[in-house]
Amino acid sequence: LLPSDLRIIGLARRELSREEFIAQQYERLKTVIDGDAHWQSFADRLYYHCMDFSETEQYARFTRGWQPERMAIFYLATPPSLFGPICERLGEQQLLGKRSRVVLEKPIGHDLESSCTVNETVGRLVSEENIYRIDHYLGKETVQNLLVLRFANRFINTQWDQSCVDHVQITVAETVGIEGRWSYYNDVGQLRDMVQNHLMQLLCLTAMEPPSEFDPDAVRDEKLKVIRALAPVAPHHIVRGQYTESDDEVTYREDVGDPRSRTESYVALKCHVNNWRWSGTPFYLRTGKRLQARDSEINIVFKNTPHSIFGPDAGQQRNELRIQLQPNEGITLRVTIKEPGPGGMRLTDVPLDMSFAEALGDDADTPDAYERLIMDVVRGNQTLFMRGDEVEAAWAWTDPIIAGWEARGDVPKPYESGTAGPGDADVLMRRDGREWRGINP
Repeated sequence: LLPSDLRIIGLARRELSREEFIAQQYERLKTVIDGDAHWQSFADRLYYHCMDFSETEQYARFTRGWQPERMAIFYLATPPSLFGPICERLGEQQLLGKRSRVVLEKPIGHDLESSCTVNETVGRLVSEENIYRIDHYLGKETVQNLLVLRFANRFINTQWDQSCVDHVQITVAETVGIEGRWSYYNDVGQLRDMVQNHLMQLLCLTAMEPPSEFDPDAVRDEKLKVIRALAPVAPHHIVRGQYTESDDEVTYREDVGDPRSRTESYVALKCHVNNWRWSGTPFYLRTGKRLQARDSEINIVFKNTPHSIFGPDAGQQRNELRIQLQPNEGITLRVTIKEPGPGGMRLTDVPLDMSFAEALGDDADTPDAYERLIMDVVRGNQTLFMRGDEVEAAWAWTDPIIAGWEARGDVPKPYESGTAGPGDADVLMRRDGREWRGINP
C-alpha cells in the first residue's frame, strides 16, 4: 500500500547511523516481512536523524526540497510537554502545510489544565481536522466490531439498556510491571495511564447512543455525551492497589526505587452514566499491572428473567456477552440451555463462540491496531481518534478522583504479583451482590 516515493524518517536524541536504525527495524519486523525483496523495498524508505527537539535550527534541515503540496505526517511519540514546542518550531520553518497531519500519542497532558494547554497550543498551528489523538485500543478489530455488533444487529441493540443489562465490566489486565518506565510511570499511575484514555474509550463505545451516521464527528459527539454524563465517583467506589513481590518478581517500590511511593499500579472503580439508557446500571472498570494473565475484555452481564417457569431446582443462569480484545480477539455470548440427560429440568449455560481467527480463517486480513490507525491518518479518517473536547472532558472527570486521593492521603492496597489484584476490589463487587469475571488469557 505504500507509494514508492514515501519517506519514513525516525527522529530521536540517540546517536544512530541509518544502517543501525534499519537493522533495529528489521529485528522488530522480520517475523512479519514476506521475503527479502519485500523487506528491501520497505528498508529503502527508512531514514534516521539524531535530533534535539528543543533546538530550532535543527528543524531547518527538513526545509530543503520541502514540497508543501505533498502530505506530511508528524507522529509525536514524545512527552506531552513537547507537543506544543515541536509544533511551534515546525510552524516557524513553514513545515505545517494544509496537507500536514499531526499525530499525538497519549497521554494528552497530565491533567485538565495541561491538556487544555496542549490542545490550545497545537490548535493554533494545526486545524482540528488535521490533529489525530491516537489510542491504539480503538484500532483493534473487536473494538470496531463492538459498534457493528450494537448498531447492525437489531436483536442485540434492543437489549442494550438498563431494562435488560444488570451491569457492565471492563477489564484491562497486564502481566508486565512498569518495565523500565519508572521515571514516567511513578509520576502518572494507572488511573492517568490507562483509565483516563483506554478504559474511557471502551466505556464510551459500550455506552454511547447510535450516531446519525458513521461519521467522525457524529461518532465523537456521542462519545462526548457519555463522558459528560458520568457521575462523580464516590471514594468508597474506588480501589487503588500496588503490586508487591512474588516468587520471581520484586515490588513496585523496588522497581521505581522509591520505598514510600504511593503511585497505584492497579485501579478498580464503580461508575454510573446518568442518562435514560443506563440509569441505575453500574459500570465496573479495573486495570492493573503484574496480574495473573494478560486479558482485555468487556463483559455485558444481562439481568435474570423476571420469572423462572422451571422451578427453583432448575437453577438460574444469566446471559453474558463477552467481547475479548486481547490476547485473542473474539465475541462469546453465553446462553441458557437444558442440561443434557434424564433427571428433570436442570439449566446450564453454554457459549456461542466466535473467534475471529477460527471464524474468518487464517487468510483474514486483520491488521495490527496501529497499522489500521496510521492508514486512517493517511486516508484522513478521524472516526477512531479522539477530539480535543473529548480528551478534556475525560480529564475533567478524572482530576477530582486524583485530588480526592491526595487530599485524603490514600495509600494503595498491596497485592501480590501474579494475582487478580487487591482483595478490596472483590469487596467492591460483593457489596452489590456481584463478582468479577475471571481474568483469563
